[in-house]
Amino acid sequence: MPIYKETKTNTWRVVFRYTNWRGQRKQSQKRGFSTKKEAQQWEREQMLKVNSDIDMTFASFVETYTADMKNRVKENTWHTKEHIIRTKLLPYFGDRKMAEIVPRDIIAWQNEMLKGKDKNGRPYSPVYLKTLHNQLSSLFNHAVKYYGLRENPASKVGNMGKAQAKEMSFWTQEEYKKFSEEIMDKPLSFYAFEMLYWCGIREGELLALTPADFDFDKQTVSITKSFQRLNGRDIITDPKTPKSKRVIKLPDFLAEEMQDYIRQLYGIEKTDRLFDVTKSYLYREMIRGAEAAGVKRIRIHDLRHSHISLLIEMGFSAVAIADRVGHESIDITYRYAHLFPSTQSDMADKLSELHKEEKYVG
Repeated sequence: MPIYKETKTNTWRVVFRYTNWRGQRKQSQKRGFSTKKEAQQWEREQMLKVNSDIDMTFASFVETYTADMKNRVKENTWHTKEHIIRTKLLPYFGDRKMAEIVPRDIIAWQNEMLKGKDKNGRPYSPVYLKTLHNQLSSLFNHAVKYYGLRENPASKVGNMGKAQAKEMSFWTQEEYKKFSEEIMDKPLSFYAFEMLYWCGIREGELLALTPADFDFDKQTVSITKSFQRLNGRDIITDPKTPKSKRVIKLPDFLAEEMQDYIRQLYGIEKTDRLFDVTKSYLYREMIRGAEAAGVKRIRIHDLRHSHISLLIEMGFSAVAIADRVGHESIDITYRYAHLFPSTQSDMADKLSELHKEEKYVG
């Protein structure tokens, strides 16, 4: 591979030629190396990447991982992954060879993360620490599965932090009523929170809604997409999971409210967003309404919990609720088990009755 000395700048340039996976001849080059040794090191890394040689550096493998994975996940998911890799992994492992990173290196990195602070000077949360380790382990797993790395050193060490706490907050119907009365002064806010509370949809699903998603003859709304704002850009993606694509039946009053709201939006097109705001707007309105109503402050996502808890209280099954909110029924059973207080008692009572009947017959 040619390496040239550029006399005008007194730097080195590398021209790298290779054959890609389609059998096509390609060429890339890089200028500005201070020494010939640096140019040769860059050239060697390119050869290792092309040959999928795990002797490459962590930084080089990140480029390979990016090429493999970026187009396979949602843009917002990749944005999160990329930020973690760039800010928490590359500074520590970037120049190390993949094949030479061992468990003690992972332990040393974990210790650094455990001492880390967020932008407000607080230690990283247990949930965030677990997320950092999961991303590092995922990258090594990719190297093991597809590029011949012998083992995953992050997996051998084990995780740090802990999973998201299962505790959740929610409003009762009375608390929500007080809140909604306080935000009626802003129609957009009122109708947005009506959809969140009475349908149990996610924020992104709400913000992606258009007039075309509503069928007022059938009184339904179709959830087929989600809104995200990334790097100053508004993007529409698929919902969170395949199960999230669903059709929700609206209660009569909510169908009437949404028809009224759409009529108020002069000139709106069928594919225009009904709630042309961001999640930050909803967050501010949540605080404003809760303070004015004198109810406890909860997260916007907790309105989803509030809807589910209301349905449980009304006696609907986990399967029926899961279909409405776009969950797996097992998730409803597991995450909201504490809201089914009578289930075990009912089971015991019915088993007692059955036993009595059998004893009497006998």
